Amino acid sequence: MTKQTRIRIGLLGTGPWARRTQAPALAAHHGIEFSGVWGRRPEAAAELAAVHGVTAYEDVDALIDASDAVAIALPPDVQAPLAARAAAAGRHVLLDKPVATTVEAARDVVSAAERTGVASIVFCTLRFAEGTAPWIAEQAAAGDWFMARADWLGSLFAPGPSGPGSVSPYAASPWRREKGGLWDVGPHVLSVLLPVLGEVTELTALRGRADTVHLALRHTSGASSTATVGLSAPPEASAVGLELFGERGRAALPAWGDAVGSFRAAVDALLESARTGEAHACDVRFGLRITELLAEAQGRLS
Repeated sequence: MTKQTRIRIGLLGTGPWARRTQAPALAAHHGIEFSGVWGRRPEAAAELAAVHGVTAYEDVDALIDASDAVAIALPPDVQAPLAARAAAAGRHVLLDKPVATTVEAARDVVSAAERTGVASIVFCTLRFAEGTAPWIAEQAAAGDWFMARADWLGSLFAPGPSGPGSVSPYAASPWRREKGGLWDVGPHVLSVLLPVLGEVTELTALRGRADTVHLALRHTSGASSTATVGLSAPPEASAVGLELFGERGRAALPAWGDAVGSFRAAVDALLESARTGEAHACDVRFGLRITELLAEAQGRLS
């Protein structure tokens, strides 16, 4: 990779998440050069690139070649092979969660990153958000938790006031509708429970209404946890929360702030890992573990 004063980061993806979060964060980040945009729809890539004054690429390999790292905002099973391709080319990778929806695809990303020694980050928002990242580290250091309880109930696919469906742009996502809350918001919950309570040693899952899934986990620390995740709750019942219980009492997950700031922190983490050669705790290996757990849960629902 050519040595640069600032690392060049290209963006793969042009959907709502890319437009609202990744692209603004990359464009405003003074420590990197936003090297361009590629998308599956060239017209969307051209539009997004024009907003931020960067180059739109019709060939994904051309953007990978013009970059030192890539940030990916694509459906997980489109993301995984492109991430493996970029890592194999010696590019650092900043992925969205989940890395993939199959263990095999996630392992391919890990294998490519390990072969070339590139840095990697999986953007689990809570691990990088200003309000939650220090809280997670504090609770992990405190240890000795008895149990945890999490609820992440969105209303993305709940009936709207004038018929079925949501006005949210994310409701149009085919992969979210197919895979449901387990795969979309389940990674958020696991990204907190694992560093605080330890590795999962036992898992069970129960299907609820619509795409709602109830998880019960046992951890290496001896603590247990439960989580209810879904995207189809009535709007009046939607809620997000995670609470820890222990001898010190209860500790509730705080508000986490804006996604753009969180993504900017993830970029900082990628730059630091690339500079030092030290793996970040939320790298593609961690992303693989989340995929393994979600796949196990999915199997128990079948």
